[in-house]
Amino acid sequence: MAYPRPATVLELLKPITWFPPMWAFGCGVVSSGVSAEGRWPFVVAGVLLAGPLVCATSQAVNDWFDREVDAINEPHRPIPSGRMPGRWGLYIAIAWTLLSLFAAASLGTFVLGAAVLGLALAWAYSAPPFRLKRNGWWGNTAVAACYEGLPWLTGAAVMAAANPDARVFALAGLYSLGAHGIMTLNDFKSVEGDRRIGIASLPASLGVDRAAKLACAVMAVPQVAVVGLLLAWGLPLYAGIIALSLAVQLVLMARLLKRPRELAPWYNGTGVTLYVLGMLASAIALGHATPDPEFAAALANLVTP
Repeated sequence: MAYPRPATVLELLKPITWFPPMWAFGCGVVSSGVSAEGRWPFVVAGVLLAGPLVCATSQAVNDWFDREVDAINEPHRPIPSGRMPGRWGLYIAIAWTLLSLFAAASLGTFVLGAAVLGLALAWAYSAPPFRLKRNGWWGNTAVAACYEGLPWLTGAAVMAAANPDARVFALAGLYSLGAHGIMTLNDFKSVEGDRRIGIASLPASLGVDRAAKLACAVMAVPQVAVVGLLLAWGLPLYAGIIALSLAVQLVLMARLLKRPRELAPWYNGTGVTLYVLGMLASAIALGHATPDPEFAAALANLVTP
């Protein structure tokens, strides 16, 4: 039996993609307001869960179920190139799923539940019968949740050793919603290929210009809501930081909309950087805030039948 080389396995797991969920996990840690003293082993375990385990699993699953398409568009990848022999791509995806669940179980019930949901979305995104990636609305929602919202909540849960504060849910949800727009920008590079193979990404189905306007709105509106919440929570300094960051992003968006396909990579390096820095600023704000029982009760009433 042929075995893949360790370097090929690492390439399949795509370490470059691990940063967003690891960053979101860090935001969750900070937003909890709990000192990391004495909890560093849990923090390190959580970072490994968010990036090298759950995110890496999603990359292996995606490459296995995209192997026929990649053989046409990206034949240099590990599976279509033959460097990942036989069904090893599938075996690694399954093994990493089980390893992720084992690691999550050691961090508590809430973390395990978040990991189960994240892994289920990762498989549903790429694998039949769901294959959410064929629809830009559902696919981008799944990825945004896995990359931003769930890791943020997991980080807060690891620190608090309990369910996160209701305000953590609010910020994680808003930034996860905004990440839907970031995912749309990432689809600009493959519009023609998506149309040929029947993947209805938003740029492919709406057109590049309309998808770019939608992406900008989806990234901006949640940040406006974050500013409003921070003001309501008595954190005007941090609200001002987010507002200033958003103002700069709007200027950058105006340039992006002139040539969205050409400038999407540029915006990812500028506007998206400001977006994720704003995530950290809002997490720091929440970490410094005192609990708000009235807000927690109001949010609980929204989700209680």
